[in-house]
Amino acid sequence: MTAIRGYVPPTTDEAAVGIHSLDQFVLSVPDLKTAQHFYTTFGLDVREKDNSLLLHTFDHEHRWGSVTEGTSKCIHHLSFGCYADDLPRLKARIEGNGVKLLDPPTGFESNGIWFRNADGILNEVKVAPKSSPDQKVAGPWHSCPEGVAGAPIRSKAWTVRPRRLSHVLCFTPDIGRSIAFYAENLGLRLSDRSEFVAFMHGIHGSDHHLLAFALSDKPGFHHCSWDVSTIDDIGIGAANMADKGFQKGWGLGRHVLGSNYFHYVQDPWGSFCEYSCDIDYIPKTKRWEAGNHAPEDSLSLWGPEPPDYFVANTETTN
Repeated sequence: MTAIRGYVPPTTDEAAVGIHSLDQFVLSVPDLKTAQHFYTTFGLDVREKDNSLLLHTFDHEHRWGSVTEGTSKCIHHLSFGCYADDLPRLKARIEGNGVKLLDPPTGFESNGIWFRNADGILNEVKVAPKSSPDQKVAGPWHSCPEGVAGAPIRSKAWTVRPRRLSHVLCFTPDIGRSIAFYAENLGLRLSDRSEFVAFMHGIHGSDHHLLAFALSDKPGFHHCSWDVSTIDDIGIGAANMADKGFQKGWGLGRHVLGSNYFHYVQDPWGSFCEYSCDIDYIPKTKRWEAGNHAPEDSLSLWGPEPPDYFVANTETTN
């Protein structure tokens, strides 16, 4: 096992053990060329390797996601990062909770442990550098001076390039069961929830949520969220995607739970990529008071109503 340097205590609670990051998500889709075009247009650094695509952000070596080729679109697995000292403790906890450990799938061998969550979705926990942020990083929120145009003409607008993966939201048929599974096994903590959505954060300091759940009749992948610097980045990114033919989505708006500004772009398989900025941050020393919110207080503070297809689960059985 490779030790990762720079370990810091996760919280003021010395007994607390948990993962520190959502290391990457892995999807299976029927056409890698289609995926390459979509994610490249979205602003990611898409790299080809063997028979898969690796999703990076520019000027960052971390791999935030992978896309493999399969017969249909489905979530392949979620991978979580932990500190080396915590892996045996997490392994003992997971096995002690009666979760069966599995061999890694072909091509994904690692130093970690593999198992399925309560919905049957494959998960990995491995030793990895902390990729979730250590503090809140916002963009340059300032106005231009008098006598100066604040916005470029549209043809001169900059290329939007996300900085990092913020979170993933998955469908689940039982939100309470999913919350309990990730709290009891991976040490995630509930940030906020309602009857149809829930958000969880990491104990080592993370965004308001690095993993979220939405209620559905079956498991599935709803969206991956990518952090950008400003609301202008969100708007320019959304306009560019629409210009390139990816017009379906939801936004611009501001979420209530997490507080981030957002625009979702529907991908070619019915799930979504989100441009997001200024999400709430929960430091490792703070206990966030989780709320159970009414449905009308759970989606957006302002913005358009979500389209009907936004809540559709297009997942197939993996």
